[in-house]
Amino acid sequence: MLSVDNLDLFYGDAQALSDVSLEVPKGQIVAIVGANGAGKTSLIRTIAGIEKARSGKIVFKEKQIHHFQSHQICNLGIGQVAEGRQVFPTLSVLDNLQVGAMLPRARAGAKQRLDEVFSMFPRLAERQGQAAGTLSGGEQQMLAIGRCLMGAPELIMFDEPSLGLAPIVVQEVLHTIRLLNQRGMTILLVEQNVAVSLKISQRAYVLENGRIVMSGAGSELLHDDRVRQAYLGL
Repeated sequence: MLSVDNLDLFYGDAQALSDVSLEVPKGQIVAIVGANGAGKTSLIRTIAGIEKARSGKIVFKEKQIHHFQSHQICNLGIGQVAEGRQVFPTLSVLDNLQVGAMLPRARAGAKQRLDEVFSMFPRLAERQGQAAGTLSGGEQQMLAIGRCLMGAPELIMFDEPSLGLAPIVVQEVLHTIRLLNQRGMTILLVEQNVAVSLKISQRAYVLENGRIVMSGAGSELLHDDRVRQAYLGL
């Protein structure tokens, strides 16, 4: 569904991504793991059209998208749940969700998707008139996921979805990601919890200093001695 080929990204003279290539097959969870500063968020932002690569290409459903603007990429069916949740704090829960449905591709089925989001996250239904900034961190993460779903994505990129959340809430978020995948959603997951992300992903890539240094099935990397020593402390 998504392929990234030989991607180079620079911030001024500093290279953030170097010759990065990866594949995200339809219907799979693909994890990107690596230390802080490895380039994971830069990769997500480049796929989303927020950053522009110096070279390389990004193909989504057989269409080259690396020259597209971010709103065009969203409207093709790539959704993003950004690091830090980034809800609109002064808007109500309902208004935040309706913002997600403003894409042309999403307008027709907005009412049905709203019902589906409220069914998936009953707490959002209970708090739909409440200002998003007054929600707990876990509820804001649910809102960020719900807002993304309102845009009718076919692929969702999650950037550190468990960051700053209590362990029990982390389990809820990861359960939601697995559930979405079981319902047919394709997932690209950047997650600080390396063990969990490898456990739930069909395929994974290890990013170090802007380069892909390892790749393979999530279960294989989970038991790889280099990965265990570098990221799991084992």
